[in-house]
This record gives sequence, structure tokens and C-alpha cells, in this order.
Amino acid sequence: MPHDEYRTIDFFAQEALPVPQVTPTQAECIAAQRFGMNARAEALGSQQDANFLLHGDDGTALAILKIANPAFGPTEIEAQDTAADLISAAHPELRIATVLRRPDGSPQCATVDTESGPAIARLMRYLPGGPLSGPRHLSPSTVAAMGTIGGKVSTALRDFHHPGLKRVLQWDLRHADRVVAKLAEHIDEPDQRAAVQAATADAWARVQKLAAALPFQAVHLDLTDDNLICSPDGRLPMPDGVIDFGDVTTSWAVGELAVSLSSMLHHDGVEPHHVLPAVRAFHTIRPLSQEEAEALWPLVVLRAAGLVASGRHQAAVDEDNAYAKAALDREWHIFEQATRLPLPVMVHLIKDAIGLADVPARADSPAHFLLRDLAADDITLLDLSTGADSMDHGAWLEPGTEDRLAASALADGAAAVATRYAHPRLTQAPALSAVSAPTVPTGIDLWLGRPAVAQAPAAGKVLAAAPGRVEIALGPQVLTLSFPHAVHPVVITGATVQAGEDIAHLPSGTSVHIALHNADGPAVPPLVRPEYAAGWLALTADPAPLIGLRAAGRAQDRDLLDRRDAVFATVQEHYYAEPPRIERGWRHHLLSTDGRSYLDIVNNVTPLGHAHPRVEQAVSRQLRRLNTNSRFHYASVVEFTERLAALLPEPLDTVFLVNSGSEAVDLGLRLAIGASGQHDVVALREAYHGWTYASDAVSTSLQDNPNALATRPSWVHTVDSPNSYRGLHRGADAVCYGPEAAAVIDELAASGRPAGAFLSETYYGNAGGVALPDGYLAEVYAAVRRHGGLAVADEVQVGYGRLGHWFWGFEQQQVVPDVVCVAKAMGNGHPLGAVITSKSVADRYRDQGYFFSSTGGSPVSSIVGLTVLDTLRDEDLQGNAVRVGGRLKSRLEALADRYGIIGAVHGSGLYLGLELVRDRVTLEPATEETAELCDRMVDLGVIVQPTGDHLNILKIKPPLCIDAPAVDFFVDMLDHALAQLGHSR
Repeated sequence: MPHDEYRTIDFFAQEALPVPQVTPTQAECIAAQRFGMNARAEALGSQQDANFLLHGDDGTALAILKIANPAFGPTEIEAQDTAADLISAAHPELRIATVLRRPDGSPQCATVDTESGPAIARLMRYLPGGPLSGPRHLSPSTVAAMGTIGGKVSTALRDFHHPGLKRVLQWDLRHADRVVAKLAEHIDEPDQRAAVQAATADAWARVQKLAAALPFQAVHLDLTDDNLICSPDGRLPMPDGVIDFGDVTTSWAVGELAVSLSSMLHHDGVEPHHVLPAVRAFHTIRPLSQEEAEALWPLVVLRAAGLVASGRHQAAVDEDNAYAKAALDREWHIFEQATRLPLPVMVHLIKDAIGLADVPARADSPAHFLLRDLAADDITLLDLSTGADSMDHGAWLEPGTEDRLAASALADGAAAVATRYAHPRLTQAPALSAVSAPTVPTGIDLWLGRPAVAQAPAAGKVLAAAPGRVEIALGPQVLTLSFPHAVHPVVITGATVQAGEDIAHLPSGTSVHIALHNADGPAVPPLVRPEYAAGWLALTADPAPLIGLRAAGRAQDRDLLDRRDAVFATVQEHYYAEPPRIERGWRHHLLSTDGRSYLDIVNNVTPLGHAHPRVEQAVSRQLRRLNTNSRFHYASVVEFTERLAALLPEPLDTVFLVNSGSEAVDLGLRLAIGASGQHDVVALREAYHGWTYASDAVSTSLQDNPNALATRPSWVHTVDSPNSYRGLHRGADAVCYGPEAAAVIDELAASGRPAGAFLSETYYGNAGGVALPDGYLAEVYAAVRRHGGLAVADEVQVGYGRLGHWFWGFEQQQVVPDVVCVAKAMGNGHPLGAVITSKSVADRYRDQGYFFSSTGGSPVSSIVGLTVLDTLRDEDLQGNAVRVGGRLKSRLEALADRYGIIGAVHGSGLYLGLELVRDRVTLEPATEETAELCDRMVDLGVIVQPTGDHLNILKIKPPLCIDAPAVDFFVDMLDHALAQLGHSR
């Protein structure tokens, strides 16, 4: 095909656009002869061009040799190169695949002969890092980055004009309807072809209503996962580069974002709602108009339809194009996701996400209430939300809870019971689920305690009437009543009804679903998933006014996090960038206000499980009687301290009660220093003990205090972390830690500063539950004691049976400390801590003054402490830690056989740590990968968080009541997430 300098492509004038037939050997000749570059050519896939990566003799990537499709003329190529240069200049933070230029500034470009005819070849800048291609799940930050790049490219090209942009491309969404019409015949499957054609017709009709208002400009039009290049310095896929300007043209500006969104939809685990971070990010840089927001998802559908039709066509006309054939399944998956929800739902969801939501529709005040002779005062509202008292004690999990609660209210005299519109129902949430359940109601449900007549609230037309259902058009809205099949409407389809005319006679005990939705919208399900609720609810109205109730309004808490940050010190961090709002817990489940149940894998604060009835009842009973300080004389503090002391070996017989682990460690150190008269303390590196002055001083975890080692006071001395996995001494060599720590203690004493205390966790928590080397504490305790110091054991995290085989961590080391500090598990969420020591040590505290804690050991705290001990015993939760913890650890170890990123499974019982590494030899911590995994897990219904100085260990410390189905779910989701995130052997 001869090259006319001013010719541009018209897709509809071409029979086909097969890739130029150029072999790697031919590409090497072109590079050498036309550009003076001796290189080895590696073929890269492409839809319509021939691309080669050129390598030097040492394997270094030199450039990309791009041989354009012969259908593309010089003017078009010049426009592409100019567009790339414009973006590169406007946004130097982005890496752009610009054309390489000669010393005189001219592009390294030449016309070459191919089997398909003359084609333009040029050398392009190679961007290392690789594209986002492939099935790997895209994290919210990656999705947002894609949107950010799209916004930057769009603003950079806004005022770009060039003759080479006047093209008619099959990828230009202005021609999507024609492309599908021309190529649909290549979709062999009749059902798929019909689906593509129908979706195209619907989306095209919607876009045409908006087309005149859509801004028009130069666009890249191919900012897909294939053409966005990841930063080579990042550990996670984070795009910062753009390649392939072959589709540069002038089109609707919003098409830039639509193309990018469509490419996200084939990635593992990505649903339509997952693309919203990209929409928000694009909108932040290049604001979308109302019309663009409404056109965006129809354009995504058109892009998806075009991909399917074009892909089938390309595979048919270019049989040797493996790249095109490999994309067929992916393109169909994109189409399925793009059409997963009705277009109006996605349009409203997008508008809501960027603050352009329409004013919610309202039900008109009816001329007659829907239910004759039933007043609002006769109706009891049924609260099924996460915060409802009726959801206590796990009632949300019981089958038939809604009917049972309604029946109870009717039995108490209510004439009717009604639910709330748009308020998520916890009763619809399964306990363990990888996806959210439909919990948000789009109408209301009503239970009748007496017979009632349903009457037309206004004049309208009956659209459908059949046993169990009637639909009536009331102006722009459709009223739907659903009731038992045995009830027959008294109106017929097609009839016109007047206000007050009978619709149906409803017997006592009937349940009725009432909904109002837009007459021109799609069918709306009774319950929808919270991620899509904003889109669905925009198509509905609250029907409550039709029965005399006030409209409920939609639950909004979007500003709650901002309000928290405004008044709650931000150093008190929260989990997750976009955290679910958790307002209820039950056993090992946490419940959000969206009605989503999450498996709790981190909460060692509640060993009995959340909201344990025995604790709740005990606290309530005691608060009704007395709560004061421990200077008063009452029985519970005596009984509790007796029970606590009895759990420890001799001579540990005296108890102090405080409110937290930090206070317990602080007091434990003061006791040791006071009893020994020696003010220096030896502690482990990479450990955390609390936030008070003393407990923080001995905390050397870099994550809790990055400057811990440099800022600790002079009286604190540290010894190596006895980590047998990644410490200085590993495996069998870990036996060296004990003698070395003892030597440090001896050296301190020799220097005239004998340690008054040695403090450590008895099972290494900050390292993810790594057991101390055998004999470690025995050797170190002996060293500190021979110089007059005391051994202080921090049992805050591991004590109270969490380790399974041992109630206290020090039992695993076969030692007895002089001072034991404990908290967390003691109160099952109530602030309660303790220090247990010998009477002789406790009595020496009087030399420093007296001790008093206002609420430490209060009647309520003491009762809580007793109740926790009783329940731990009665429910055999330590035994459960052995049984279920063993099952969990075994399954995690099996997972490690399949995923190289799992370096080790630490711990015992239900105190476990899953350490993630990039290399099992170097043990390079997989910090960013761990954070990404935690974010993916919460999306899959599991709350788990990282720990360790490198934040590369999943801390696995669930409530001790967790059961086998729950730990199996956790491991299954972990397996799922690791696979989705591209981890494998």
C-alpha cells in the first residue's frame, strides 16, 4: 500500500488490518540497516502492529522497534509521536514511550518493505517494569493510579490538534455501533452475538442522547493494562509509564477513561465496583461533567462489545496472530463484567462516587394511604440493622429471625410491623462469605396483624396483576406489591384504577413487600449488595409515606472518618485506608453497618469471643449494684485475685490490678527496680511492651517507634532478638542467643551497672509468634538473678491459654519469673491488667510510696476477670486453641508448600504468625506484598493485619472460640488471595 503523506486510516474502508508479517530475523536486519543498531529482536504481541524488543549483546534492552500497520500513514505517525512528546513534557513524573531521536532532533523513523506492503518503522524508548497485563488482581491503589494517569494524559492532550488525528478507528467509541454491526458476524456463538448486539444497541442509544454535550479532544484511547507500564522500582504493580500511541485520535474525552476501566474488568476478583477508585482519581485531575458521568459506563459497555467483535474478527483474518487469539476469553470476560448490572445502576453508582448523584426520588403524598384503616401509629418499625438490640447474641445468624421478630411485635399488640427502606439488614448476612451479601432493601416489608385492604394511593394503570403480585403505574413510578400466592388481586392487568380503589384484600398474618421504582428503569431486586446500593437505590423511592410513615432516609456515614481525624489524635491510627465501619461483634465475627460479616483473625483482646453473654450479664448485674475503687471492702476483688494467683507457681502469690498491658509492664519494672535497688533494665530488641514512659522505653520495635534504639534512655540496655528464623543465629544456632544475652548482663554488672530487671515476652510476639530457643529464659534469668536483678515476664499477648499447650508462655521455657505482667485476655475487651509477683517483692514497693489504681480491681473489673476465667475453663478454650490451632497451623504449612512467598509458619495454639518473604534464602521481607494481601483479605471477608519490624508477618490471634469452619475459611481465602495476587511457587 503506497504511503500518501496526508493519508489517514478509515477502518470502514479496510477489509482487515492484519499485523505486518515480520520475523525476528527481519526485524534485526531492519534495526541494523535502517537504524545502525546491531541487536537481537524479541517479538512482542500486538493487535495490529509488529513490535520487537531489541536486546544488546549483554541482554540489555536497547529500544522497541515498532513497525506500524501499513494502513497507517506518516501524518498519523507524526501525530502519535507529537502526542507522546507533549505528555512527557507536561508530566515528567510519567515515563512515556517517545520516539528516539537522532542528534539533529529528527525521529529515528524509516519506511520499510514488509510482506504486507510498505510500513513505517521507528525506534521507541523502552520502558522497563512490564505492563499490568494478565489476570493478577488489581489493588485499589493500582486502580486509582490508572485513573490518575488517564486524567494526566487527558489534560495534557486537551489542546492538541494535528492533521494526523483525523482518523476513523475501530477503537474510537464514536463509531462503536458501526464496528459491532460490521464485525458481529464473526462471533460464532449465537447467544454471545445476540448479547453483544443487544448491549450495543442499548448503550449506543443512551450515549446518543448525551453526545452533543460530550467534550471532544485528542485522546490516547488505549490506556489499558497492556499499555500502562509498572514502575521497575516498585514491589507491587504500580503504573507510571505509558506506551503504544497507535490509537491516538480525536474523540470524546471521557472515552479515555472508559477504555481504561474496561481493561480492569478481566482481572481476577475485579467487579464493576472495583473500578470506582480510578473514576474518582480521574475526576480529581480532570473533572467529569454530568453528561460525561452518565455516558461513562455505556461507553465501557460499547468498548467491551467492540473488543469481543473485533477480537473474533482479528482472529479470523489474522490466523497466525497468537496475541489476538489469546485475548478472546479475556475480552468476553470484560463484556460479561461490563454488562453484569443494568446500565442505569452503574451510571448512578458512578455519579454517586464523584459527588454528582441526583436528588433522591420521593413518594408523593398519597390521596389515600395504601392500607385502608391502618394508621401510622398502628405500625411498629422493625430494626434489623447492625446496631439493633434485636441482633444481640447472634440472633442475626438464626434462620427466620425476621419473621420471629415480626411475630413477637404483632403478639405485643402491633397492628402491623414494617422494615426500613435502604437500611442494611444484618439478618441477611452469612457468617462466612467471600463476597458481600445483598443486605440493602430497596423497598419495605410489612407483616399484618389484622386483615387489611390494599387500595390505590393515587390514580394509575395496572401493569400486571396475578396471584401474589400486582404492579401499578403511578406517574413516573411503579408501585409493586408482593404477597403470598394464595392472595389474588381484585384488579386486572391493563385496568385503570382510581385513588382509593381496592387492589387486594390481605388476610391477617399476610406479609407484603412494597416497592417503588422508576417506570423507565430495570427491574429492581428486593435486596442489593451494599457496594452497588447507591446505584440501585437511585432507581427507587422509599414507599413508607404510602402507608403513613415518614421516609426513612438513607444511612450516611461518609464523613465519619473525617470527623474522627478532626478530633481524635491521628497517631491513634485505624486499620485500612477505607475501613469498614464495625459496630458489632459476635464470637469470632465482626459486623459492619453495611451488613457485612468479617472473620476476625486479629482480636486477642477478646479470647472468649465478642459480646460473650456471660460477660455482658455479669457486667450489667454488677453495674446495677456497685462500681467503685479497690480501697473499699468487697468480695469480688478478693475472689478474683485468689483465682489469679492460684494459676501461677510458687512463689508468685501477690496480685496488683491495673487497666492495661502498658500499665502492667510499667508497674512490673517499678517492682523489679524497687526490690533490687538497681535501676538498669535489659530488654530484647524488636519488642513492644506498651506506651507508658517505662514500657515505651523498653520497647524497641521499629514499627512502633522508628527511633526506638536511638532514643531509649541510658538505663535501658538491649540484647539481640532471639529470633531463630531471621535473627543473627538461625535454626540450630539459635542456642547461642542465651549465652550471649547472659554475657551482656554479666558485662553490665562488671561495669558497675547490674541490671535490676530483665524483661521479655515469653513467646516472641512482635516477631509473629516465634518460640524462644529452648533454655533461653533459664540461662538469661539465671544471669540477671546472680547479679541481684529480677526476671519480668510479659504475658500480655500470649498468656491465658492462647498457646494451647501452656496456659502461660513461661511454662514452655520451664522457668518461673519473679514478676508476671498480664492484660488483654483478662477482661475480654474490658480494660483489665495485672501484675503477679511474690509477697516479698510486692512489699518492697512500699519503699517507693503507695500504689493505687482508681478502676484497677474495681467491682466490675473483678467480676469481669472472674467471669473470663470461669468461661475459659467451662468452654475449654485452651483445649480449643490446641485442637483448632493445630488444624490451622497444619493447613497454613500445607499452603506454604504451594506459595514461595510464605517463608515460615510460626507459633503455637492460636498465637500464630505467617511470615512472608521474597526469597527463602535471603529472607528479604515482603512488606508491601503483605499490606496488599491484607487489603485483599478484607475484601474477601477476613480481617487480618501485619506485624513485625518489617510488617511482613500476618498476625493470627483470633478469639479462642474460633471453630474449624472459620479457620478453614481463613485459609481458603488466603489461598484465593495469594493466587489472585500472582504468588506461586
